[in-house]
Amino acid sequence: MIRILLAEDQALVRGALSALLSLESDLEVIGTAPDGEAAWREVQRLKPDVLVTDIEMPGLSGLELAQRIQRHALPMKVVIVTTFARAGFLRRALDAGVSGYLLKDAPAEDLAEALRKVHRGGRAIDPQLAIDAWTDADPLNDRERQVLRLAGDGMSASEIAAQLNLSSGTVRNYLSEAIGKLGVGNRIEAYRLARQKGWL
Repeated sequence: MIRILLAEDQALVRGALSALLSLESDLEVIGTAPDGEAAWREVQRLKPDVLVTDIEMPGLSGLELAQRIQRHALPMKVVIVTTFARAGFLRRALDAGVSGYLLKDAPAEDLAEALRKVHRGGRAIDPQLAIDAWTDADPLNDRERQVLRLAGDGMSASEIAAQLNLSSGTVRNYLSEAIGKLGVGNRIEAYRLARQKGWL
């Protein structure tokens, strides 16, 4: 029996996924979580074989959750099921040790088969996204991404500096680097482009 923890912030989707997976004789949904922090607590408490998670959730995102699992070297597989068909998200997911990346519009039987494949040690990646991921590389480093995300939330350079414990000049340098790498005119355009590509 493959023991699954399901992390998804939309209750309807969470319930539907749980019901679909429970129809499979070799899959057992042992718990669900409505956000990333709750999922992290359940991961430690339940020790599932596979965590199935969305990307965008309150608290911790699915990618941050995968990174935390990787950092703590927890012995479980992570499969992301999302609406975000963005190569940038897939690249970051793979860097975080994710074994599966599927889109929510995939047939239910594809998800069940992907979970079996991942549990056996394989990978299950949406094929078109896999192709796109290697042709559209993310030029941003982690700090540039962090600063740009906060700028996109409307924070000023001094507010970002205070939050990240950096100087305002350093924050402006990171923003300038990100703007230059993305070939746009300002921080708002940089944020929009990076979001669209799945790099934030």
